[in-house]
Amino acid sequence: MARVTVEMMGKPGCHLCDDARAIVNDVLDDFPETEFVEHNILDDAEMFETMKNDIPVIVINGQRHATWRIDEADFRAALTKELS
Repeated sequence: MARVTVEMMGKPGCHLCDDARAIVNDVLDDFPETEFVEHNILDDAEMFETMKNDIPVIVINGQRHATWRIDEADFRAALTKELS
């Protein structure tokens, strides 16, 4: 099986980031072959300028999957596709 990396770009105090993180963590419990990496856009000036109005941003294997809100069913389907 292929390894999948899921990244989330967000920042502390972002309620949409908190919501997305909860969904990502719940779904990833069913996909143990995935790695989750969270990036704080406040730690990177370039990332902040690029994404400050888009967070949270969810990326699967380098491809943007979702911005602002994440749909659990779509996220599951995307992970299943990546692992097939």
